[in-house]
Amino acid sequence: MKIVILDKKTLGDDIDLSEFESFGEVKMYESTKKEQTQERVKDADIVVTNKVVIDKETMDISNIKLICVAATGMNNIDLEYAKIKNITVKNVAGYSTPSVVQTTFSLALYLIGKLRYYDNFTRGDGWIKSPVFTNIEKPYFDIAGKTWGIIGLGTIGKDVAKVASAFGASVQYYSTSGRNRDTDIQRASLEDLLKTSDIISIHAPLNEQTKNLLNRDNLTLLKDSAVLLNLGRGGIINEEDLAQYIEKSNVLVGLDVLESEPMREDSPFRRVAKNDRLFITPHIAWASVESRVKLVDGICKNIKDFIGK
Repeated sequence: MKIVILDKKTLGDDIDLSEFESFGEVKMYESTKKEQTQERVKDADIVVTNKVVIDKETMDISNIKLICVAATGMNNIDLEYAKIKNITVKNVAGYSTPSVVQTTFSLALYLIGKLRYYDNFTRGDGWIKSPVFTNIEKPYFDIAGKTWGIIGLGTIGKDVAKVASAFGASVQYYSTSGRNRDTDIQRASLEDLLKTSDIISIHAPLNEQTKNLLNRDNLTLLKDSAVLLNLGRGGIINEEDLAQYIEKSNVLVGLDVLESEPMREDSPFRRVAKNDRLFITPHIAWASVESRVKLVDGICKNIKDFIGK
């Protein structure tokens, strides 16, 4: 088998990829641009991709038999055409749940605790010159006793609910599909969730129901001191509308995902002046060491199952 890994850099240099060599000839590329894809996969039997798009044209010029998506989402693959071409497509589900949950609370605690301000205060001369032992110029609040709203109550959302409850928060959720009827957690309409939640975290996929789910029409429903976290997909929040809302409110915003990744040079978030209330991480919630090990193990299992090894 000829195996091509198109974006090895997304798996990290600290993860052992030697098992791939047991399946056949392996060619690894750190990253792959759109115009390079077809040339790199044309002779491959198995393609491993995280974000590189495998479309109809790419399938037509290749002999691909198996596409391994190094992720859970498969929106970068033309799945319908893969069926027509009898190409097997496999993803890895559930590998990163603990990592995403942990990052959710990392974002929340960083924003709620005003940690950027206090880190800068102690790194500079502020604490050295302080006449008192403490600094409470940037007040923070407890999660205990607050309401945590979850948009998208899948596996990740349910685990976030458990941790939020352990902090002492009451939890409610909005089902983006309308099909989730969890009896242990209070269900709310989107409008009520936005109005009544002190902290809101998004853990939903991007689809027709969630595209621009939060926008200029409903962002104004948020409490003025609310914390809004997106660990789902960037397109769920209208970015221009959110950037404008940050400027005119006191909302705290943590984003691990953007509509365009890497961030565009003209991203509206680069214009936000009140950046102490905006915290952006470069889509890292999925990527703990343990998660990436599980991911590679899952990819290798998919290859083993496919070739019967």
